[in-house]
Order: sequence, then structure tokens, then C-alpha cells
Amino acid sequence: MPHPSDTIADRLQQAYEALTRAERQLATSILENYPVSGLGTITTVAQAAGVSTPTVARMVQKLGYKGFPEFQAELRRELEAKISDPIAKHDTWAERAPDAHILNRFTEAVSGNIRQTLAQMDPDSFDAACALLADTGRGVYVVGGRITRALADYFFLHMQVLRPQVTLIQSISNAWPHYLLEVEAGDVVVILDVRRYENSTLKLAEMAAARGAKIVLFTDQWRSPVSQYADHVFSCRIEVPSAWDSGVTLMLLLETVIAEVQEQTWPETRKRMEALEDMFDRTKFFRKFT
Repeated sequence: MPHPSDTIADRLQQAYEALTRAERQLATSILENYPVSGLGTITTVAQAAGVSTPTVARMVQKLGYKGFPEFQAELRRELEAKISDPIAKHDTWAERAPDAHILNRFTEAVSGNIRQTLAQMDPDSFDAACALLADTGRGVYVVGGRITRALADYFFLHMQVLRPQVTLIQSISNAWPHYLLEVEAGDVVVILDVRRYENSTLKLAEMAAARGAKIVLFTDQWRSPVSQYADHVFSCRIEVPSAWDSGVTLMLLLETVIAEVQEQTWPETRKRMEALEDMFDRTKFFRKFT
């Protein structure tokens, strides 16, 4: 049973195994350039996927919509949310702000985001992504965007301690091609990209995939266009009563990945951490209370 706050992409993924071959072909077509790919007429959507119009009608009903118009209305609402800027998001929230204190409202929203994100998480995909990141035979590259670069830097700092060959790609469009020179087939590129998706990040993903890299994407519930090139996609809920989106769920997932990679690489990681602590002691970076 779909959750009321599920996106159409969520519903497509949840229903995928129960769809017919033609419906799966349609679902894949819609997800490739989601949500814009579903905004044409029922005929153009069908033609783009190479299926019949009755197939489109049947699939949207399987997703819980009365018909194609209701399906498209929901897509338009998602698109509006996807492209809205911080000022627009704040104005929308302020009009329906409840009387409860912001501490309670914000915490409740974040808690809901975590619950919904974890409820839709694919443990097999999570385990497979962690296995890729723990494989020291693969190089790991990490990149974020205007807002997510802080999370990318945090993730990189920890991964660099856990294992060798980890690189943080600068979030500057004219700098990342230099890093791409080093990416080899089988390497892992971790990308963080949330709404107001960046064109340079999409191009980086496209070119990294062409070089044979494995792409692990951390994104929002509307799914970055990078998802079309990703081997593993983790969609996190980010909406809160603020002009800004929340990074709490993304941070939770990143820290969980760090914990699992640490577990898988512990014998080597322990040696690296001991060597690092010895360097800290010798440089006297940190005070010791002994």
C-alpha cells in the first residue's frame, strides 16, 4: 500500500516486480527523465516508451490513480516541488504553519523523513554499495554540489581514514575533468545531488559511467537525473518546515555506510587509525588530558 507522501517514482519502484513486461518498459522510460518524461499526452508517453496507450492507462491505475489526468496532476505537483527555490519553499510552509513550537515541528518532520527513507530502503542495494566501497582494489571518488559539498567532505574525511585511494573531487565544474582522468573501470564514484540539481554533476556522472565507473548516488525523494547512470540510488526525504532542505537523513545514511565499511575493512582500518593517531601524537595537534 503506497504511503501518502510517496512520489510516483517510489510507487513505480515498489510495484516494479508486479508489472507486466510492457509496463516495466514504460516504468523504465518514465524514470529515465523523471518527472518530465511523464508530462506529455498519454500518446506521447506511450510512444516514448514503445508501448500502447492502454498499457499506460493500466499502469497508472496499478499505481493507485483513477486515470492518466490524476497521474499527471501529481507529477506536476512533484515537478513544482522539485524546482522550487528556498524563498518559494518558505512561503509555502509559512501559510500552513501549525502553532506548535519550531523545535517540535522540525524534529517531527526530520523523524518522519528518517522513517520513510528507511522504510523504502533496499538492504541488498545498501549492502552491495558498501561492498564496493570496502573493496580496496577500487579507487573511490566523492563529489557533492553547492549544498551537499559539506556532506561530501565529511564522508571523504572518514573514508580516507578507513581505506586508501579515496579522492574528494572539487565542486567546481572546470576542475572535475582533471579528476576524471584518473577514474578507471570498476572505480566507485559517490555523488550527492539534491533538488536544483547541477548540470555539471550530471555530466560528470555521464562521463564517469562511460569510463566504466560504478556510481553510488545519494539524492532526494524526487531523484536526481544522475540516477539514470547510477548503479545504486539512495533516495532520502529532505523536506522540513524551513526555506532550506534538511541534510539529516542524508547524514544518517552516510554515517551508516561509514560504519559498515569500517566493519568490513577493520583489520586494515585499525592499522591506518593507529598510524594516524601516532602522527597526531607526534605533531601535538590535539590536547591530551593525562
